[in-house]
Amino acid sequence: MNILFIIPARGGSKGLPGKNIRPLNGIPLITHSVQHALASKYPKKVVVSTDDAKIAAVAKEAGAEIVERPADISGDTASSESALIHALTTVEQQGYIPDLVVFLQCTSPIRGIDDIDNAIELLLKEKSDSLLSASPNHRFIWKKGPQGFYSVNYDYNKRQRRQDLEPEYVENGSIYIFKPWVLKENNNRLGGKVSLYLMSDESSYEIDSAMDFMIIENLMKGLE
Repeated sequence: MNILFIIPARGGSKGLPGKNIRPLNGIPLITHSVQHALASKYPKKVVVSTDDAKIAAVAKEAGAEIVERPADISGDTASSESALIHALTTVEQQGYIPDLVVFLQCTSPIRGIDDIDNAIELLLKEKSDSLLSASPNHRFIWKKGPQGFYSVNYDYNKRQRRQDLEPEYVENGSIYIFKPWVLKENNNRLGGKVSLYLMSDESSYEIDSAMDFMIIENLMKGLE
């Protein structure tokens, strides 16, 4: 079984310039995801899709191959799916035909050493077509409707303990796995039979700001 790992990383971050190569616990952010991909026991090709020469250099040094992303799918409004389709098409044209694609977001760097392979094995065991990683939700959720605010996942008139809420899960952005046809036919990372791979609460933290770097660095140190 051949597995294609795709790690998209464009260079034009407005909120935190240079985010994808900013050091996190001593190594560039993107290097964490490249190392996680390379640690998988499965036959694989690991590619980073980027429009940025600095990111490409860092990713290549970490052991990834580079797919140069065109400018028209590298802007603020470009979807991750556009980068995934371009990367998949590129490697297939080069003769590499994957059985599965693993999409890692480098802004969600907290993964256990076995998480990726365990997620792959879960998809295979459940005979699913796609999979997403998620973390448990233990919060009381409210939304605003035409008549004002209302509770979504509990009845505030009969307040429960958080532990007694019906189980809910938050998509944490860390790991997505799908068969190539899912992406090609649906223009979506998810489709067909979908599995959910559960990860820790800590894995739900994503990096969007300098403060996030500080928080995640401390979380990662605590998990070592």
